[in-house]
Amino acid sequence: MKIKTPLTVKAFAKINLGLFITRKRDDGYHTLSTLFAPIDWYDILSFSAADAIEMSCTNPDLPVDDSNLCVRAARLLQDEGGVKEGVSMLLDKRVPFGAGLGGGSSDAATVLRELNSFWDINLSSVDLHRFAVSLGADVPYFLEMQGLAYAGGIGDELVDLNMTIPWFIVTVFPCEHISTAWAYGHFHRRFELERPDLRALAPQLSSDGKTELLPLFENDFESAVFEQFGNVRQVKTDLLSAGALFSSLSGSGSAVYGLFEGESAAREVMAAMEAKCYPVSLTPPGFSMRQ
Repeated sequence: MKIKTPLTVKAFAKINLGLFITRKRDDGYHTLSTLFAPIDWYDILSFSAADAIEMSCTNPDLPVDDSNLCVRAARLLQDEGGVKEGVSMLLDKRVPFGAGLGGGSSDAATVLRELNSFWDINLSSVDLHRFAVSLGADVPYFLEMQGLAYAGGIGDELVDLNMTIPWFIVTVFPCEHISTAWAYGHFHRRFELERPDLRALAPQLSSDGKTELLPLFENDFESAVFEQFGNVRQVKTDLLSAGALFSSLSGSGSAVYGLFEGESAAREVMAAMEAKCYPVSLTPPGFSMRQ
């Protein structure tokens, strides 16, 4: 048997630049219109040869059994590829969970992509996409995209916009874990409203830097989250007071991000957030997920 060289990779997180919940389907899922943008905040996944699928994690609060998306992704590949060997996975968990940053989805996508090669299965992109959709709506983005992407459907209908964000992104986690189920159970429905076309607006932001368009990129989860979690709302206030061109909740929360033109202002507000013991990251302009 070919000796497997241990592998270590980064699994980057994302923010949502605008998020509109457009309707509820008969199957209970909601359809979305959103932009995904990668940020320089990541988990680290290490893979090494083993007789069975096993996983450990630096965060003891996260399960490492079959309920974990990484384990589920590995088992899908193992079954589909008829793989007899296993893998030992170590997750160095750095992206906070319950933050709306897609950390778990990114981890699962990384497992699909890397084990497809590690086990020499070489499944097609079509097969990997099918697995990604079955694991979660955000997983296909992390599997297939690099920079800014438009997402429709339940988040799985993707269009690569071949763009990146032209500003510094400060992302703050206010130490509140908000479940997706809670967010969908409490958001304020606005299905009847005519919403801006995020896909059409994105090129004007990325290439022209039209900051006056930024207020159009609302997040439909924000009002309900801010009502319930005052400290999350305060982070947005602080980012705007510090000079952010725009600030918003990411995904279903609780992370909040701010867009800054200058690095110095971004680093100043980072220091202020760290003084509150809030985890924070800084993403440079033009950031892409591929290393």
